[in-house]
Amino acid sequence: MDQRLTSIADQLWQAEQSGEPIAPVREQIEQVAAGGDLLAAAYQIQQINTQRRISSGARLVGRKIGLTSVAVQRQLGVASPDFGALFANMAVGDGEEIAWARLMQPKAEAEIALVLERDLPRDKHTVADLITATAYALPAIEVVGSRIANWDIRLADTVADNASSGLFVLGTRPVSLHRLDLAGCGMTMERRGDQVSVGAGAACLGNPLNAAVWLADTLARLGTPLRAGDVLMTGALGPMVAVQPGDVFTAQIEGLGSVSAVFSH
Repeated sequence: MDQRLTSIADQLWQAEQSGEPIAPVREQIEQVAAGGDLLAAAYQIQQINTQRRISSGARLVGRKIGLTSVAVQRQLGVASPDFGALFANMAVGDGEEIAWARLMQPKAEAEIALVLERDLPRDKHTVADLITATAYALPAIEVVGSRIANWDIRLADTVADNASSGLFVLGTRPVSLHRLDLAGCGMTMERRGDQVSVGAGAACLGNPLNAAVWLADTLARLGTPLRAGDVLMTGALGPMVAVQPGDVFTAQIEGLGSVSAVFSH
């Protein structure tokens, strides 16, 4: 492993530990990227810190998919989503108060989470494979965060920074996929009763299952396939919203019910 990649990973790790965001790392990654492949180098940096978390005792419980909105992809100049790792210590209970000290420049977005009951080890999966492998869906709120100051990010920055992961909140009423229209389901998210985000399943690559297929194929190619029990945060159904101390967000997703994220002052 190139020590320069490790050095960039160290900077992001220290930013998280200290709670002090750092300047963008994309130019450093560009200088290190073999053959100019920024994305591969950024994922190597992400993997260094993923392994560091696992070595320190954290339990990997799934993955998150980012950049599922075509508008956001255009903004960052990319044509595909990205992914990050989810750990058990990032999970927050529905309605459980989140200590502000745990957060870095937080924003909230409503998503559909899928929980698997079968492994997905193939190089190429179909939507049918994902449906068969999914035990149930849950409403979810992802609390994204950035170790990069002022969210001044491009693709390499967010990928290296574990896809700008923070925390995630899962609802508690599991629903079988055969009861859901994942593309057509509407979503509204409110902050203390005021509507702040609206969307639908179709905003997530046309259907959250499309995002899940992309993730399953990508991770299988990388030799780290999705496993039974994994949680998949499939991507935002509507615009993300900046979080302030004391905020309470409630997302209502058609067919799935509601989930709330509560923030301390």
